Amino acid sequence: MKKKFILEGLNCANCSEKIEREINGLNGVNEASVNLMTTKLIIDGDEDKMSEIINLAEKIVNKYEPDVKFKKA
Repeated sequence: MKKKFILEGLNCANCSEKIEREINGLNGVNEASVNLMTTKLIIDGDEDKMSEIINLAEKIVNKYEPDVKFKKA
């Protein structure tokens, strides 16, 4: 199952790499990608774990970029 999000205000390449790497390490995530140019986050993961993955992904984004708004695309 794929979910797309907008990371409004994301402007740090280093932070986006860290966010992507950490989300990819979450249990149930098949692949996650952060595109700095479009500020999109795409998560492909297990459907039954997706709500937990989304909650953890939002916490990861806020850890590296506290001013970024995490929105559904």
